[in-house]
Amino acid sequence: QEQLDESGGGLVQTGGSLRLSCAASTRTFTSYPMGWFRQAPGKEREFVAAISQHGDSTYYADSVKGRFTISRDNAKNTLYLQMNSLKPEDTAVYYCTARRSGSHYLVGDQDYWGQGTQVTVSS
Repeated sequence: QEQLDESGGGLVQTGGSLRLSCAASTRTFTSYPMGWFRQAPGKEREFVAAISQHGDSTYYADSVKGRFTISRDNAKNTLYLQMNSLKPEDTAVYYCTARRSGSHYLVGDQDYWGQGTQVTVSS
């Protein structure tokens, strides 16, 4: 069964760092573009970052550009999100995604979702 499993969330102070990981259950995902989305309490789910199948192209939301880095290791079937200089407004549940086609930033175009991992940034 194809599934995505996030880990690495937690509680961190403002200015701190976290590294999220997303383990894919099969090598099917190595052929898909992948990404990260997040959802804060009371807000809609939003795009954070995306990466092409081979990792040669990356995309970021303006709110995280310069602070977050997305990467993937296809040999390990794993996606990463390195988050630096964290702010309280980064507090959210972070979701790993994969898609067969469509836009990297549209929620509706993502075909697979993980269960999410909570990131809390204290001020």
